[in-house]
Amino acid sequence: MITHIQGKLVEKTPTYVVVDVNGIGYEIKISLQTFSAIDGEFCKLYTHLSIKEDSHTLFGFFKESERHLFRNLISVSGVGPSTAQVILSTYSPIEIINHITTADVKAIQSVKGIGAKTAQRIIIDLKDKVAKGLPTADLLFDKVDNTIREEALSALLALGFAKKGAESRIDKILKSETEISSVEELVKTALSQM
Repeated sequence: MITHIQGKLVEKTPTYVVVDVNGIGYEIKISLQTFSAIDGEFCKLYTHLSIKEDSHTLFGFFKESERHLFRNLISVSGVGPSTAQVILSTYSPIEIINHITTADVKAIQSVKGIGAKTAQRIIIDLKDKVAKGLPTADLLFDKVDNTIREEALSALLALGFAKKGAESRIDKILKSETEISSVEELVKTALSQM
């Protein structure tokens, strides 16, 4: 099993990359999430090798947690690696987890190639798995330290805001405004939008 590949980025497209490792170029299928996260001349991708009768395909992920979600998705009957890749390209990992845990069949069914039965099967098979075992912290905040989120949340709670509303506001800001790097910025932005 190939766990990860690290090397020089030779080619980068929204659906695959080519990584040169000691003169050997590996074509690795990626999601749009990973495409957005890859930056620079060198990269390290966590991989999953899919073996079929007629092909050996490497799938790559910028974070281990995205690979973990991918592996959960392909464990569902009727969901192959290509379909799982489309799901991960359509929604962010945290959105997928939310759609599964809230049993949002319509959202999952809106992914190209997913019918109503498959969407229901994904929810039934994965609801308990994603609620328990998935490392969600790095899915939510790729570029922001989780302590910034916690401190900003504490500040908003101290100001009298409801926890649920404050959490959803902070999460929305962190998703859309990735340049925020301090508690003060985050709290000011949250207050201006409440």
